Amino acid sequence: MRPFALALLLFASPLANATTAIYALDPVHTRVAFAISHAGFSQAIGTVSGSTGTLQFDPDDWSTARLEVSVPLERADLGDADWNRAALAGNLLDAKRYPTASFVSTRVEPDGPNHALVHGTLTLHGVSRPVTLDVTLNALKRHPLPPFRRTAGFSATTTISRAEFGIDAWKSVVGDSVELRIEAEAVRKRGDAEPDDASSFTPPQEPAP
Repeated sequence: MRPFALALLLFASPLANATTAIYALDPVHTRVAFAISHAGFSQAIGTVSGSTGTLQFDPDDWSTARLEVSVPLERADLGDADWNRAALAGNLLDAKRYPTASFVSTRVEPDGPNHALVHGTLTLHGVSRPVTLDVTLNALKRHPLPPFRRTAGFSATTTISRAEFGIDAWKSVVGDSVELRIEAEAVRKRGDAEPDDASSFTPPQEPAP
């Protein structure tokens, strides 16, 4: 996705160690937001819901993480039906011909216990380009609501050029740079033994003033 993709964030390797777990993206609580210039007057903001995918993740070794995500572009929403149709039309996203965007991670650079750069390949509009996501792990713990599955929550950001993906119509009205923000939750797949809550991750708290 450059405009859609992804994200968020998140990961399948045969070399995974015993502490690596497999998670499935929660399509209800995973969303891609995008912002793009509207003729220089404002940043048009839209979202895409319903992303699916698989994350392989060990919080103690981010370098083994792997992510595969599929983003349904037909669910792009800019808040207006006519605007949605224009964005999905053949001269822009062409969602009828290219209904999904995908992101597959290739390498993860850890940077602290809750942050990493996730390098991968984004395929959008039939074009594949390298993209790097700036990813923060928000929490990794048992969810407080049924079915109480262990859940990983991530936030991610990146910026892409739509022209690099062959989406270059309406240059005088639609900007080229697309800012992406991905909020994702991934639920541990059933069949894996649930770890003790003591191993849960929560981000460090700022000291009280």
